Amino acid sequence: MTVRYDEPTASAKAFNQVIRWLAEAGVSIAGTCALRVRGRKTGQPRTVVVNLMSVDGRRYLVSPRGNTQWARNARAAGEVQTGPRWRRRTVRIAEVADADKPALLKRYLDRWYWEVKGHVGGLTPQSGDDDIRAVAPSIPVFELFD
Repeated sequence: MTVRYDEPTASAKAFNQVIRWLAEAGVSIAGTCALRVRGRKTGQPRTVVVNLMSVDGRRYLVSPRGNTQWARNARAAGEVQTGPRWRRRTVRIAEVADADKPALLKRYLDRWYWEVKGHVGGLTPQSGDDDIRAVAPSIPVFELFD
C-alpha cells in the first residue's frame, strides 16, 4: 500500500460536518452514509461521512483522500458501524486487494468524481486502466460484510 493522505481544508471539514450531521439524521445526499469507527489510539468512536457504493449486491467503502484517519481506524478495528444514529449496524470489513481495485475505482469515479475530484490521486472518470492500477495502492477500499 502506498501512503497518501490529502488532508481536508478547514472549509472542507466544516462542509463535511454539516453533511455528516445530515447523514447521522438519516438524510443521504448523493449516497452519503454516516460511518462510525473505533479510534485505534483512544478507543473512542469517531464518525465521518462516506459514500457507500454497491456493486453487484456487494457494498464497498472507498477512501479517495488516501490513508485517512477513518481508513486507518477501520483497518485496525476490522469493523465499522454504518447508518443513522437510530439504525446503526456493525459490519465486518476486509480491505480489497490492489489488483481488484481498478474496476471498483472506475465505478466510484463515474458516480462521485464531481465530489472527490482533486483527491483521488489525479484520477478522473476518463483515466485509463494503467493509470488506475498505478494509483490504486494509495486508495484504501474496503468491502463490508453483514
